[in-house]
This record gives sequence, structure tokens and C-alpha cells, in this order.
Amino acid sequence: MRYQGSEAYSMDVAERRRERLEQQAAPSFEVVTGGGLDARVRAGVSPTFVARLRAVLVVAAALVALGMVRVGISAATVSLLSSNSALSSQIKEATTLNDQLSVQRSVLSSNARIARIATQNYGMVLTGDAVTIEVTSQEGEQPADGEAAQTADDAAAQASVS
Repeated sequence: MRYQGSEAYSMDVAERRRERLEQQAAPSFEVVTGGGLDARVRAGVSPTFVARLRAVLVVAAALVALGMVRVGISAATVSLLSSNSALSSQIKEATTLNDQLSVQRSVLSSNARIARIATQNYGMVLTGDAVTIEVTSQEGEQPADGEAAQTADDAAAQASVS
């Protein structure tokens, strides 16, 4: 005779039953990740696109730098041309002033003008008699040194004064 309900229960029976059910419910195929359209969308931007984008950015930066250099050179050229123009105008003004001053100098240093001013304004007259001194050395004589010449000139000057 057997009594129902008197039997002892095994505690790991429920666990074994759950494992068996999971094994039976397991799919018969394997899931491989990384393939298909959805995987490409989740992967983000491709490395080829990033490399091409970088190349385009480098070319754009080079063109911008080249443009800036060209603008800088153009600005420097304009600045130099304007300073050259200013210097050219200053040279023309200086040349004109030099020509005017040369004419004025020749007019003011004219001997006829000086003689007229001296006679009219200051009452000066030219002397009629002129004194000419000729210095000749005789053969065999050596010229006198500076002191001897001065003393001879002083003596002649004193004789003409007395």
C-alpha cells in the first residue's frame, strides 16, 4: 500500500525541469551580429568617408591659407605703391624747389647786381689803380721759408704805409 503524499519531494526537480524546457525552446540556428542593413546603420560613419572628409578639410584649409597669403601680399604691394607715389611727388617738389633756388642764386650772385647795389646803396666805388705784385725766384736761389716771407711782406707793408 502506498500512501500518496507521503513521499519526499526532491528540491532540485523544479530546476531540472526548467533547464529541460529551456533546452527544448532554444532555436536551432545561430545569431551572427554585424551583418545586414541594421548593423551598418548602427555602426555609424565608415572610415573611408571619414578619411575623405579629412582630406577635403585639409584642402579647404590650404586654400584658405593660400587666399590669406595672397591678400596679405596684395595689401603689402598696395602699401608700397602708395609710399612710392608719395616719395615720387616729394622728389618732384624737391627738384622744382632746387631749380627755383638755382635760378634765384644765379640772379642774386650776379656781379652786375652786386656792383649796382654796392654803388647805389652803400656809395662804394671801384678803384681805378690796381697794385700788382709779381714774385719771381732767380735761378740758383732757394725760395724763402714761411717766416722769411712774412717778415719781407711785413717790411714791404710798413714801407708803403710810411
